[in-house]
Amino acid sequence: MKERTVLPVAIVCLLLLWVGTLGLWALDSQKKDPVSETRSQVVSTEEIKWKLVTTWPKGLPGLGSAPENFARRVQEMSNGRLSIRVYGAGEVVPPFEVFDAVSQGVAEMGHGASYYWKGKIPSSVFYTAVPFGMTAQEMNGWLHYGGGLELWRELYAPFGVRPFAGGSTGVQMAGWFNRELKSANDLKGLKMRIPGLAGEVFTASGGTSVRLAGGEIYTSMQTGVIDAVEWVGPYNDRTLGLMEVAEYYYYPGWHEPGAMLEFTVNQDAFDRLSPDLQAIVEGAARATNQDMLDEFTARNNSSLTALLEEYDTKLRPLPDDVLDILHSNAVIALDKLKEDDPMATKISASYQTFLDGVRTYHEISERAYLNARDRVLPPISFTDQ
Repeated sequence: MKERTVLPVAIVCLLLLWVGTLGLWALDSQKKDPVSETRSQVVSTEEIKWKLVTTWPKGLPGLGSAPENFARRVQEMSNGRLSIRVYGAGEVVPPFEVFDAVSQGVAEMGHGASYYWKGKIPSSVFYTAVPFGMTAQEMNGWLHYGGGLELWRELYAPFGVRPFAGGSTGVQMAGWFNRELKSANDLKGLKMRIPGLAGEVFTASGGTSVRLAGGEIYTSMQTGVIDAVEWVGPYNDRTLGLMEVAEYYYYPGWHEPGAMLEFTVNQDAFDRLSPDLQAIVEGAARATNQDMLDEFTARNNSSLTALLEEYDTKLRPLPDDVLDILHSNAVIALDKLKEDDPMATKISASYQTFLDGVRTYHEISERAYLNARDRVLPPISFTDQ
């Protein structure tokens, strides 16, 4: 009788011990490592503050609103964990020192145009625009799916800078001129604000290229320091008031068929971010890149109408012989760049391969459709021409 009692009691004790062990194990598994928990709290609550310096005048629509929109997107997506303050040209550093400021850690980010650093990095011109090169749609395809972005990051890596596409204006205008261009001979002696590789092309074609920041353009035209200026297109040109200092407005933008802007990030600062904040920076840049093109596409329409109807703007196409000489000198300038800079040869090969392929497809897609649309819709005409 005693043996029969002992056996059930032993079994019950073993069961209780087993249950207790499971309970302790479950409780322990729910406990968080104090160090990990602390780190998690730091990641989720730490507020990181960055400075973003730009090459644009503070408050400039279009070009200047892109970095502001980027900063807002980062603020919202990170729930305030990464806060970015945007500074206009000259507020922290002069416009043409933005790249150096990011490289040296004076600011964590910058926004501008890569061809402004042509003197330091000759091949940077590929990442704003190549004369007679790719459109915005084609540039975005090359950058994000054709190997262009990887080469861009290789180009900037020695300077500790990580680039992202930072918006595009689409096809620009050829610029504002204070006298009519009837032939290529009219380029001789003409002083024009035109940066990048196109500046070399313009000089070789008989003119003189002048390097000026956006905030200096209006006064330089008004005082006769320059005779012509390319800026962007109707939207930003109207904002800058260029129709008040020049009479002739020429197209097409041979020099910047799809001008790409850039966000630059100090690589060390980027590496210190958590993976999710890095993804937020990249995602916000991609969104801003497309958003700028959308805005220019929409606002150039009404701005062009205003320039033609409210001001004495004379809209003109560039004469064929002007385009011919500009193209001939563009080929020479690009060949010289490749001779002088091995990285230019590498980037150019990738750029040209993609351009050849996309031109082939666009011949039966984009161009074919536009031709078909023009065939069936009423023709477009400008009363001034």
